[in-house]
Amino acid sequence: MSGQSRPRIGVLALQGDVREHVHALQACGAEPVPVRRRSELDEVEAIVIPGGESTTMSKLLGIFDLYDPLVARLRAGMPAYGSCAGMIMLASTILDTRPDARHLDALDITVRRNAFGRQVESFETDLEFAGVTDRPGAEPMRAVFIRAPWVESVSPDVEVLARVPEGPAEGRIVAVRQGKVLATSFHPEVTGDRRVHEYFVEMVRR
Repeated sequence: MSGQSRPRIGVLALQGDVREHVHALQACGAEPVPVRRRSELDEVEAIVIPGGESTTMSKLLGIFDLYDPLVARLRAGMPAYGSCAGMIMLASTILDTRPDARHLDALDITVRRNAFGRQVESFETDLEFAGVTDRPGAEPMRAVFIRAPWVESVSPDVEVLARVPEGPAEGRIVAVRQGKVLATSFHPEVTGDRRVHEYFVEMVRR
């Protein structure tokens, strides 16, 4: 199924910037499917977990009876991409979160929630993104951070794709990949730069 020219990619549609991810995936040649129930999850071959509020998202996964099915699909090897809160949800260890918040344990990373500060301290910067901006003629990637996490540490199995290039957070990890799972601290769905989504769609196709 992953060899289809238009892979069916779910966008977890419980909370967050769902519409922006749907539009980005459509622009990259995928068939996006909003996922709110188990039957919709069963019909997709990959999942995007959008930005939003991670503790609210974890609670809604339980309310909609999606937490256990989603964990099972991820452990079975379903490709996944998470942006901002999605990165937090996919992580194995989360710092500065509520004790009752649940996560999906799909990336062997430690993330710090709201690491860059509150929403008034959101910012933009240009990044180098391995596998994307290192292609011939490629421009740096404009990254938008909104109450974003950063990655404090990664296991040897995790590939670091991008770091903050300068400023107070210089060197902080903001994009990672482990096998079929991709995550970014920033929101590529809001900039019009489709390259992260293209990268993920190609991961699914392969």
